[in-house]
Amino acid sequence: MQTAELNLANLLSLTDFEPLAQARMSPMAHGYVSGGAADELTVRANLEDWKRIRLKPRILIDVSRIDLAIELLGQKLAMPVLLAPAAFQRLCHAEGELATVAGANLAGAPMVLSSYSTEAVENITAIAKNPVWFQLYAQSKRELTQRIVERALAAGCKAICLTVDTPVLGARNREGRSQFNIPPGFKLPNLDLDISQLSTARGVSDELLAPTLTWKDVEWLRSICRIPLLLKGVMNPDDAVRAIDAGVAGLMVSNHGGRNLDTLPSTAEALPRIAAKVQGRIPLIVDGGIRRGTDILKALALGAQAVMIGRPYLYALAVGGAEGVARAIEILRTELEMAMALTGRRSIAEIDRSVLWDG
Repeated sequence: MQTAELNLANLLSLTDFEPLAQARMSPMAHGYVSGGAADELTVRANLEDWKRIRLKPRILIDVSRIDLAIELLGQKLAMPVLLAPAAFQRLCHAEGELATVAGANLAGAPMVLSSYSTEAVENITAIAKNPVWFQLYAQSKRELTQRIVERALAAGCKAICLTVDTPVLGARNREGRSQFNIPPGFKLPNLDLDISQLSTARGVSDELLAPTLTWKDVEWLRSICRIPLLLKGVMNPDDAVRAIDAGVAGLMVSNHGGRNLDTLPSTAEALPRIAAKVQGRIPLIVDGGIRRGTDILKALALGAQAVMIGRPYLYALAVGGAEGVARAIEILRTELEMAMALTGRRSIAEIDRSVLWDG
């Protein structure tokens, strides 16, 4: 794969993309994508804690064939990796989410589309070759929320992922220092809103959030949702148990990439605690700090059924558009295959805690 300036095959890890992306993005755009809340301690913990977990190798097992396929919520996926929802992707590349879904098509990955996408959901599902899920920010008026959900259903989305960890924005100091602002002409077609009409003094999305969101709204959403409803942003094991009681189809263990409340634990630390409470009753997807195939293997061993990546594919998008996104996913696929072979696992079903050194 090549772009006019770069042979993408020379990029060998996800961390290779960020410095190249930074050179191609405006300081404001890079600050928005890379930044977290306050001192960004949770951003760093998300990365470092996966690295601290050790793997236990196995030898003399026939690993000539490795199968990465899974079934998740009744949907067949080529590998346990989804592209996480990310807003305003035209900050990274002129084609935005259209390039992302094209890259996902090339690499065989599902995509979770943000409510704050700069491309309409219908345009994404029309060209997607893999499942598209829709990330929902509930609005203060139920009528608007219901219209958004019905539109995602009509477009053919296969799941709704309700973000529950953002009743308000956190202290995003890096965004403030870079004077984050949405460029002229950006729209939010999935919300039928013109961003230029919104205040950016506190943050555009502050006006589009619902601080009144409660478990009653989750119950209401289940009543109007004909596809699986997942909660995104669950870190407290007690909340995970309550979510099961509320009848949701799955949970996304996420601290919002460290972008809201700083000093939260990493997702690597939270995941096994939530898995111990959930006991396999509903699937878990973990989101935060995944940069290597070994990270994916560790996440599956700790109780996740799949992982999501966010910043890495946005950097890849900035570097190489659709082909950049595809290259990032291919790197993860190859690394996961290697890690499974070297720990004697031939399929995702064979991965359990015994793959961990202290498992």
